[in-house]
Amino acid sequence: MPDITERTSDEDLSRRLTHARHPRSNGYDARWVVENQMGPNALWLLEWLAPALGLDTLRPGARVLDLGCGRAMTSVFLAREYDVQVTAADLWVKADENARRIAEAGLADRVLPVYAEAHDLPFAEASFDAIVSIDAYQYFGTNDLYLPTLTRLLRPGGKIGIVVPALREEIDGVEPPEHLARWWEPDFWCFHSADWWRRHWTRSGAVEVETADWQPEGWRDWLLWCDVIAEESPEEFHRTMAREVGEMVRADEGRTLGFVRLVGRRK
Repeated sequence: MPDITERTSDEDLSRRLTHARHPRSNGYDARWVVENQMGPNALWLLEWLAPALGLDTLRPGARVLDLGCGRAMTSVFLAREYDVQVTAADLWVKADENARRIAEAGLADRVLPVYAEAHDLPFAEASFDAIVSIDAYQYFGTNDLYLPTLTRLLRPGGKIGIVVPALREEIDGVEPPEHLARWWEPDFWCFHSADWWRRHWTRSGAVEVETADWQPEGWRDWLLWCDVIAEESPEEFHRTMAREVGEMVRADEGRTLGFVRLVGRRK
């Protein structure tokens, strides 16, 4: 087990996490990102999603719901990078805790933390111009009836964009794949392919799907991040989880696991 008292220097950590495909994320303190993570690198995933949402959606002053925001890193990123008004909603992290983090970032006037469950969101119809969800939607959004209840919170023409851990293709035959059986957990059955998600959203009748694609080389980013968290996280739970997930991703090498992004426009 790594001794976190022997962590790399902040300078070396920043160098290790500087990524050519994620220039906006490079501007954030690497130690802050490590200490506030709750899974894959949420800033990298959000930076991949943002161009698919478009600047017409993430325009200054737009109202954005960050659903399943975790420790509000993505909410801070949205407010700082795009000058939008963010409602940061999460069930696992208390609003007071996120409020302190948001205030420390100097964004208390642009990010409102809310403690909420995804099936009981306390917002009026058409409250938002966009809904964003990073590494969270898979936990509640595979239900056939969920998307229409969520998109009522969007103004007509508003967009929802998500990034989720995913399958390159739906699994056919041996379940789970033999090379992943050692690490497979029942929770992973919420992972699906881009085609599955496109059909799932299209069938709902709630949105017109504009984007549903697989992240090229996403597994490499995932593996790099797992290796860093296994060494650098101040929390044993996250170090242990990162080691286990990292072993799985390393064994898979992108054959099965990665990330999918989806963007839909409310009809």
